[in-house]
Amino acid sequence: MQHLPKDMSNNLIGDFFTLRLPVTIPPANQLRVALFGTSADPPHNGHRSIVATLGHQFDHVAVWASDNPWKENQSPIEMRMDMLELAIADLNTPGTIKLHRELSHPYTAVTLERARRIWPHAEFTFVIGADLVKQLPSWYRSEDVMRWAKILVFPRPGYGLNKTELDHLRSLGANVAIATPLSQHHISSSTLRQGCLEQPDEIPAVVQAYIHQHNLYPCPENTPTIP
Repeated sequence: MQHLPKDMSNNLIGDFFTLRLPVTIPPANQLRVALFGTSADPPHNGHRSIVATLGHQFDHVAVWASDNPWKENQSPIEMRMDMLELAIADLNTPGTIKLHRELSHPYTAVTLERARRIWPHAEFTFVIGADLVKQLPSWYRSEDVMRWAKILVFPRPGYGLNKTELDHLRSLGANVAIATPLSQHHISSSTLRQGCLEQPDEIPAVVQAYIHQHNLYPCPENTPTIP
């Protein structure tokens, strides 16, 4: 992914694995909220896995589709929101999982401002991929992002966790945790699109049906199988 200029923010999270998150004991009665934004173009089973895992570790998991200012020809964001909502609808976890369309914004600091208004007394954990660790200090109002939320870093295929970059985040005041994968999904939304959805089994059936209905990602010779 192209490095963001200092005056730009990119709250695209990307595609992740199923991970085992660290368990912490929060202050009494303090709501623990995980914030998970992704391009969801399209959402796939990797997204479902990480959301389900978060749902077992946090009281509330707020999910949304986000725009990436560095990507062209993205599907309409409302359609990506719809697909993401379908993808997570049947997840059953101790924590509440909910799509929050109102949190979507190109600037992560603005997303956090909105979250703080919704849950004024919550403890926030913002989820990023390993590919964004180096970029985070250059985000718009990154000091607010690191002050208002803990940072949970998810490994990704092809992106190593650089100790120097992690130490730099911590030196700026970030509370950074690394999640340990339980299993890996070697897929990404971009790969699925570029491959004409050649791995339809990685896309939930309800999302496949939505894609077919709206003729998204057309590839006549390799249309996803609809049950």
